[in-house]
Amino acid sequence: MSNKKINLLNLTRDGMVEFFKELGEKPFRATQVLKWIHQFGVEDFAEMTNISKACRTKLKDIAEIKGPEVVSVQESADGTIKWALHIPGGQAIEMVFIPERHRGTLCVSSQVGCALECSFCSTGYQGFNRNLSTAEIIGQVWLAARHLNGLHKSDNRAVTNVVMMGMGEPLANYEPVVNAMELMMDDNAYGLSKRRVTLSTSGMVPQLKRLIEDIDVALAISLHAPNDPLRDILVPINKKYPINELMPAIHHYLERSNAARKVTIEYVMLKGINDSLEHARQLASLLKGTPCKINLIPFNPFPQSDYETSTQQSIDLFSDFLIKKGYLVVTRRTRGDDIDAACGQLAGKINDKTKRQSRREQDTSKEYQKQIAVEIR
Repeated sequence: MSNKKINLLNLTRDGMVEFFKELGEKPFRATQVLKWIHQFGVEDFAEMTNISKACRTKLKDIAEIKGPEVVSVQESADGTIKWALHIPGGQAIEMVFIPERHRGTLCVSSQVGCALECSFCSTGYQGFNRNLSTAEIIGQVWLAARHLNGLHKSDNRAVTNVVMMGMGEPLANYEPVVNAMELMMDDNAYGLSKRRVTLSTSGMVPQLKRLIEDIDVALAISLHAPNDPLRDILVPINKKYPINELMPAIHHYLERSNAARKVTIEYVMLKGINDSLEHARQLASLLKGTPCKINLIPFNPFPQSDYETSTQQSIDLFSDFLIKKGYLVVTRRTRGDDIDAACGQLAGKINDKTKRQSRREQDTSKEYQKQIAVEIR
């Protein structure tokens, strides 16, 4: 083994079994350590009292339990909590906990920034640096659970649901994301139901086709437009994987999944861009025959964007039309916007390898918006 200590947060159950096998230990040690780390939040091997002293000493020498470092914690007036987490390289990511009456949802990041450049997203505006490791992804769940069991234990808050909807495109960081979700659902770790773990993707079709072969979780699609010309602008990955390739991949996943009985269609409402009744008609036609729930998301502004939130009247008309067509439609209630923790607002500290920000800063915001308006027409 190398001199660098192995971070046990990187290991799934199978990885942990293999790790202890290499140490000459019995496989049941993997179960014991998984429980200590993920169910009890322990990071000091000395506290693992049902493990022999000799084994604990060996673990201390070659292994560690190291999650991301908390830089700051903010709590919204509505109870939403946002953490900024230090990532090696002088960078930071964000994660968000949204408490509700009967559940607590943790929104987890998968990358430092995002390479997909969706035009309405603050994370995309910041650019991209690197993928997060399994330890950095599951470490967010680990940190949140420890925090909620400490400061907010009396409030009976707990992580009951995890959504891969934070910073980054999860399917662009495939294996670490799958490994982390496996730990989320492991009975010896967090024990979440497969229906309580949701992966949201902008539509990386090959990875989506592969996903159902490796893990079964709930599925959300960041659609945001009902036709290719508009989606090419709002969600540029559409140029590579257009709607006529994305929809069959969604159906394939639903047919094979026990968790994703319906796909959640995420649709951000942008004033004058994608919120007309004609867009609603196109969306209804596109989704015909697709078991789905449509989640309308009022746009959450950020400083660098010239988009505006659709009016409540437009959102209501859009929603009512789809409901009359027989669709289940939910308009997402904005949470945590007073601490910039709402959907599309997450932004860490990113050493952007794409030079995206500098390119955009060369154009005025008005010129960029005019370009979008011309392309939409």
